[in-house]
Amino acid sequence: MVKHVEEYGADAVDAARKRTRGRRERVPGPSSDPETNLIMADVAMRAGTTILRSAVEKGFLKGRYGSETASEIVSNRSVKKTLTSFALAKLATRSLPGAVLVSGGMLAKTLFDKGRARRARLRGDRRLREQAKND
Repeated sequence: MVKHVEEYGADAVDAARKRTRGRRERVPGPSSDPETNLIMADVAMRAGTTILRSAVEKGFLKGRYGSETASEIVSNRSVKKTLTSFALAKLATRSLPGAVLVSGGMLAKTLFDKGRARRARLRGDRRLREQAKND
């Protein structure tokens, strides 16, 4: 059976914790409860990830469409597109075969689009401009 990526990380953390036994009287973080600190860290990481994702998405679109249109495109994305993106990201991060499948699909799509560059560019422009107009 394939070992999950998170299991490798958990094993590495356990091994590091065993090698570096520290003082146990003080819990690092703003709270004295380690579970509360874990929740705070999770919220901070998710918020940071959301902000970074939004900035990267807008960055990819800014050069071609401008800042305002790029922001509208990102904010007017459909639920279907958002869920598809989320599902593909989950699949890619859950296992090595998932990562290979998703990256292979992205490579195939890129090569397909390069082969049909002019039509894909015009079709993509039309779709994104329509998406930016939908409010």
